[in-house]
Amino acid sequence: MLSRGCFITLADNVVATVLSSILNLPSWLSFPGAILYSIFNLWMFVDAIRRREYFWAVLIFFGLGFWYFLSVFRGSVSPTQGFELPGAHNRKRIRELQAKIHHLDNAVHYFQLGDIYFQQGKLDKAEPCYRAALERDPRDIDARAHLGQCLLRQKKPAEAKPLLEGVVAENPRHDYGYSMMALAEALTALGEKASAKQVWLQVTAANSYPRAKVQLAELYLADGQTDLAKNELKEILADDDHAPAFQRKRDRVWTRRARSLARTIG
Repeated sequence: MLSRGCFITLADNVVATVLSSILNLPSWLSFPGAILYSIFNLWMFVDAIRRREYFWAVLIFFGLGFWYFLSVFRGSVSPTQGFELPGAHNRKRIRELQAKIHHLDNAVHYFQLGDIYFQQGKLDKAEPCYRAALERDPRDIDARAHLGQCLLRQKKPAEAKPLLEGVVAENPRHDYGYSMMALAEALTALGEKASAKQVWLQVTAANSYPRAKVQLAELYLADGQTDLAKNELKEILADDDHAPAFQRKRDRVWTRRARSLARTIG
């Protein structure tokens, strides 16, 4: 395995190559596409290093940035960013689960495949997987909760609400409070803001999720409760200063939203 020092040297070489191309004006005038592609490769290279995709970083160094864009970068722009389900996903698992479904037709495999598609932002593929899981096991609380989350992200809050209400009534702490957060978001989308606020208060009483605090702050602002909103936003930003790197990366959508709101209200 290449060392961290090797990648730093590699990064320096990529930057030097791009700068050299930029400063070589006659070359730039003769082949403007080449300098643009060099800049694109540098962008993809930096992104690969940030994601710890070191194998791809080496390939990008040899000019394969476009393949990285198609294979990795493009797939990372997801409609579920900031609304992830607990747990990780793995692209390799898709083929394994499809094979198991073909041979076993098991509810849990449909559910697991739905989760992978959800995490990839492929909600149109996730929904039928969750429904197939529930056809085989209608009592599965996880499948009901994740179908509700999937419907919510597809702008179907009216369909999501009864599923999420049933899950939260059965287990308020389901999915570490994520199901309750989804219920609050469904209620907000349906205009039931007073009910949504009560659910957010339940979430924030037990957790310090920026996702919950930001949306509670927005409801406070809508009701003219500026001081309460400021308190929530201050807590988010203070916690972010001391959070570990993985947590800051996970919550950055919400911390950015918190900073934007804080600047707006002064």
